[in-house]
Amino acid sequence: MAEPIVIWGAGAIGGTIGAHWARAGHEVLLVDQVAAHVQACRSTGLVIRGPVENFTQIIPAVTPAELKGRFGRIVLAVKAQATREALTMLAPHLAEDGFVLSAQNGLNEIAIAEALGAHRTMGCFVNFGADWHGPGEILYGNRSALVIGEIDGSIQPRTREIFALAQIFEPDAVLTTDIWSYLWGKLGYGAMLFASALNHDSMTENFADPARLPVWLALGREVAATALARGVTPRGFGGFDPMAFAPGRPDGDGEAIIHWLRDYTAVGAKTHSGVWRDLAVRKRQTEAEAQIAIIAPLAAEHGIATPAIHAMCRLIGEIEAGQREQSPESFAALMAAL
Repeated sequence: MAEPIVIWGAGAIGGTIGAHWARAGHEVLLVDQVAAHVQACRSTGLVIRGPVENFTQIIPAVTPAELKGRFGRIVLAVKAQATREALTMLAPHLAEDGFVLSAQNGLNEIAIAEALGAHRTMGCFVNFGADWHGPGEILYGNRSALVIGEIDGSIQPRTREIFALAQIFEPDAVLTTDIWSYLWGKLGYGAMLFASALNHDSMTENFADPARLPVWLALGREVAATALARGVTPRGFGGFDPMAFAPGRPDGDGEAIIHWLRDYTAVGAKTHSGVWRDLAVRKRQTEAEAQIAIIAPLAAEHGIATPAIHAMCRLIGEIEAGQREQSPESFAALMAAL
């Protein structure tokens, strides 16, 4: 039996990818802290449903406490704020010559490289619509983009191996020598999704309202300016071009991208972001602090002001703490901060 690919975090991202790999005949081992989810995956099966795929796949699964052995390939798919804790738990299970692939949102490759070594870190840009709905159940709402790349820009045999696996799940996956450009590109889009969670409107309703355009432009510009200052030219996906928000670009360029987002978010089964679901349904902390707030100090190193990012993260934090509601008023507070 081949050594399994370990997927640490079997939620929306990890569970969806793992189910596709297992269905294709690859050995997969899911690791998740939710015992009921683990039991469902290994007994009755993980249910993937939605407009893209509908199937049930039984997959070996364990909790971190049950995991034994060392493995050469570990896909990390936990929330950004759980990265460091997960690295502490998985480190004893990573083979000396093994590596961790970050199938997460944000710049978690930085933390992985610091904890385990850059040579044991592989980057991944992942952007598809999925939600964990409960033990053994994931909504797979829409396809989008998947990019694989080493953080040092090289292409190694292991990179090609993971890329081939990525193509099983997403046939249009991309192998890149510049993974950082994709990761920074997604941060612009991600910041906008966080802002859309300040109210209960759908993503499409948020992007369709012309009165909210200043927020999207401000967030896109702050992320793009920071990436460029750090020597990274951000790349997008589909019709999302983060360079439309680069310094000196006219408002119309950014507005065209927001129109594309309006239409893009209107066609999937997932109407609201995962951030909105964390706040409104699961009543838990979002990735705002770990994924978006870290942009502000990176920008400050280059003298770039980030008032939109500061205000948005503060407002999200107040909702997490129960100090305010997701509402039109909360979004209006973000607009007022600009």
